Amino acid sequence: MKKYREYVEKWERKIGSFLQFDPEKTKGDSNPDGVLKGIPFGVKDNIALKGFDMTCGSKILENFNCPYTATAVEQLQKAGAVAVGKMNMDEFGMGSSTDNSALAETNNPWDTSRVAGGSSGGSAAAVAAGLVPFALGSDTGGSVRQPASFCGVYGLKPTYGTVSRYGLTAYASSLETIGICGESTAITRNVFNIMRGVDVMDNTTVDYKPSGKDDTQTIAVLKIGDGDLSEEVLNSYKVSIGRIKDLGYIVSEVELPTLKFVVPAYYVIATAEASANLARFNGIRYGLAEKSAETPSDLMQMSRNAGFGDEVKLRILLGTYVLRSGFQDQYYHRAQKIRTAILGDFNRIFEEADALMLPVFPTAAFHHGSSDLTQLQQKAADLYTCSANLAGLPALAVPSTIENGLPVGVQFTAPAFEEERLFRISEKLEEIFPAQKPEGFSKEWKA
Repeated sequence: MKKYREYVEKWERKIGSFLQFDPEKTKGDSNPDGVLKGIPFGVKDNIALKGFDMTCGSKILENFNCPYTATAVEQLQKAGAVAVGKMNMDEFGMGSSTDNSALAETNNPWDTSRVAGGSSGGSAAAVAAGLVPFALGSDTGGSVRQPASFCGVYGLKPTYGTVSRYGLTAYASSLETIGICGESTAITRNVFNIMRGVDVMDNTTVDYKPSGKDDTQTIAVLKIGDGDLSEEVLNSYKVSIGRIKDLGYIVSEVELPTLKFVVPAYYVIATAEASANLARFNGIRYGLAEKSAETPSDLMQMSRNAGFGDEVKLRILLGTYVLRSGFQDQYYHRAQKIRTAILGDFNRIFEEADALMLPVFPTAAFHHGSSDLTQLQQKAADLYTCSANLAGLPALAVPSTIENGLPVGVQFTAPAFEEERLFRISEKLEEIFPAQKPEGFSKEWKA
């Protein structure tokens, strides 16, 4: 344990992936005879873990101690895994960099001047640095897959409803899932299979019903237009296309006609749901409460103004606007129709192909402070990841190459409940190009 603590502390001084770290606090809650016996893992700080704080990366919940544990975490504890701490994140999951955290800054283990991605940046960074073999995140529009790509690890967004969201702080309830950042395909698969299942505490969970088809033969590849990807990411994408061809898959190039509508539809739906979900943070029941307020109305306004960051305020305001009387048909209902059309595009592709390969993000990890990409550009760059959330489909980010010293990944998506197809593709690619390790990575602490 001493070696482990020393290793984590050494890395944490550079990357800041944890908001809280205590490998002993919940050790007694884990089954000593489980299949994941003694394996440490991190939990994104919007997922409940009794005994730790649950801040969601926000001042409005700073020092809020969580009274219960999420179902997904409990399943892993029953399997023997040990939750060692809470991971930094963009405030309430709103961001692509983890720079929107109000409590800490997380750096990319490959280059600390760059972001780890977001919003599950702490989870991905910790796995990449070898602090934990896997960490839980949440994926609302790519928040597991994008940081996984930036940090060079595996990132799974499961089919909507296969993993219980009980204990996940709601941001956009119809889009988000608890996902996994893993150091390998094998551990990502094992963790998913342990977590998935119907939960009486979450009525959106469903029976897991894969098709049972074992042989994946055809992979569709999204056609990329000129200037859509940076030179480094385009090169990595082409390398992965070459690899799946070399592995014997039948490859066909396809288009997603609705892709240009993905980002606007996503942000209308996500912000509308956020406006409703975050209404509970009002300074009255729990969290930050401004003591100088003289009326309940003042208390709510002052607490939310002091507790929420700029990005969260922006999304609440946008969501409230699109839900106003007279605007729902113009924005929200239209976005839901686009969402149906996006799923239709995927279904047409999966009539001919077993899986679809897409980029994860148009660039590799960018520098802190939006010096490479503004907040608006970061939102526009979510188009490749948001589509799976709108359609409710599984998607897996897989390491592809190292470009100019930075990892770059690609992602695969498949029909609902077909995570196993994604794992089989990933396994074959992992034999050719396993996840690479940043300088300073070690597993000596396991000795």
